[in-house]
Amino acid sequence: MSNHGILQPNGSRRYENFLVLILFLTWGTVFLDRMSQLYLAPFFAPEFHLSSQQIGVLASVVAVAWAVSGFFFGALSDRYGRRPILIPAIFLFSALSWMSGMVHSFTQLLLVRALLGAAEGPCWATITAIIEESSPPSRRGRNVGLVVSAAALVGLAAAPVLTTQVAARFGWRWAFFVAGIPGLVMGLILWRFVKEPERGAGNSHGHARARFGDYVSLLRFRNLWLSCVGAAGFMSWLFLLNVFAPLYITEVVHEAPTTAGFLLGATGLGSFFLGFAFPALSDRIGRKPVLLALAAMSALVPLALQIPVLYSVPWLLAAILFLFNGGQAIASLTIVLVPAETVPPQFRATAIGLVTLVGEIAGATIAPTLGGAMAERFSLRMPLLMSAGGMGILFLAALCLKETRGMAAE
Repeated sequence: MSNHGILQPNGSRRYENFLVLILFLTWGTVFLDRMSQLYLAPFFAPEFHLSSQQIGVLASVVAVAWAVSGFFFGALSDRYGRRPILIPAIFLFSALSWMSGMVHSFTQLLLVRALLGAAEGPCWATITAIIEESSPPSRRGRNVGLVVSAAALVGLAAAPVLTTQVAARFGWRWAFFVAGIPGLVMGLILWRFVKEPERGAGNSHGHARARFGDYVSLLRFRNLWLSCVGAAGFMSWLFLLNVFAPLYITEVVHEAPTTAGFLLGATGLGSFFLGFAFPALSDRIGRKPVLLALAAMSALVPLALQIPVLYSVPWLLAAILFLFNGGQAIASLTIVLVPAETVPPQFRATAIGLVTLVGEIAGATIAPTLGGAMAERFSLRMPLLMSAGGMGILFLAALCLKETRGMAAE
């Protein structure tokens, strides 16, 4: 199949739609591999005799590696291009997902998942920068929202169902093997069909090479600081929910792991639909009002899981989780659109990487570890209450944001 004709980049609406589809599937595979360990924890934790705190540490080490590598390689992609960073990372994290199914101790699993996080971090900054740069302003929110929402459809809706069903039938090791296959396929497709986006005139990548002082100057943007705070709250909500909700459902409510997979799949599916609908809405009414509404809605998700009577009507609980999970829309707005529209265009991936770095360290590293310690001392209810609190932090940060719709430099 030729790259010419319908797949001509830079300006072609057909290529734009093709790019959205390919990056949607690619980002979905990234989140499938990242989140699989959370849904498989009820299966491998007994084998390795893991505590709640150790499970939290597993999530945290992935987040640290993801955060540092995402910021570093995102900045490199601003200088040298997106493809040279993205494509090798895709193949590497897919191989590491397979290796996750070969470990025989907690230490081995910790090491492999840390390496997987380091391989996946660059994918986030480069994928979101590519789609942001390849979209016209009138469709920027829609396209970013569509791509980012793949994390919900694949990583939060399909992954808990797929991994728990495979693990229940064939064992948790096979679930890791299955999770690693789609990334290899998407890596080949990206290498064959996706082109480096153009970023204007200047050098081969659109702008003069930035100096160290230019990167430091990014810190003068108030929106960037607020995005970092919001990302910390959002990621605390996301990872406290996904790390400890499966354990809460199975150990406190005493439901089966497959029931936990069903409920988390429902909330992930809802996050998918809100994930592209609300960023598209923000193209019309602005980023700030949409973000405020999403924060208020999403705080209800971890609270609903703590209402015992709802488990007697699981379809009602699933419907509530489906309707109020705005996680992926929040990611599009807080971590991608607001930072990218705030800074000069040659620093888009750097800004996305910086916000991700702070969010991952505070929300996906410290929060799960602290949540695990709180669960050990009090109960598994505490991390879910902390999750709802993360949305409160995001709401306060969003109140102080300056609207960015239409601000991005072209």
